[in-house]
Amino acid sequence: MDLLFFAHRSHLAHADAELAARKLGRAHHRVLYFVGRYPDLSVSDLLKILGVTKQSLGRVTKDLSERGLIDARPGTRDRRQRLLTLTREGQDLETGLFEDLRRNMARAYH
Repeated sequence: MDLLFFAHRSHLAHADAELAARKLGRAHHRVLYFVGRYPDLSVSDLLKILGVTKQSLGRVTKDLSERGLIDARPGTRDRRQRLLTLTREGQDLETGLFEDLRRNMARAYH
C-alpha cells in the first residue's frame, strides 16, 4: 500500500504542479479529463462518472468556465440539459496534462 501511495503521488506530481500554477486542483483535472474524452458530456452523466455532488461539481465547472477552459450549452432535445465541451485553451491544458501522465505510465511499463 505504501508503494502505491508513493507511486500515485509521484505519478501526479507534474500535473499537480501545473494545476497549482493555475490555481486549479485535482477536481478540475478530473473534469477536464472526462469532458476532453467525451465532448458534449452532460452534467448529469459527469456527476455519475465522478460520483460527486451537484454542488461540488457546480463550483468546479463554474471556475473552469470563468477561466475560459470549458463551455456549457443547452442540450438539443432537452434545453434543461447542460452539455460540456473543452475550449481550445481547455483542450491544450488537458492534452498537456494527459501527455505527461501517458509518458510517465509508458516509462513505468518499459
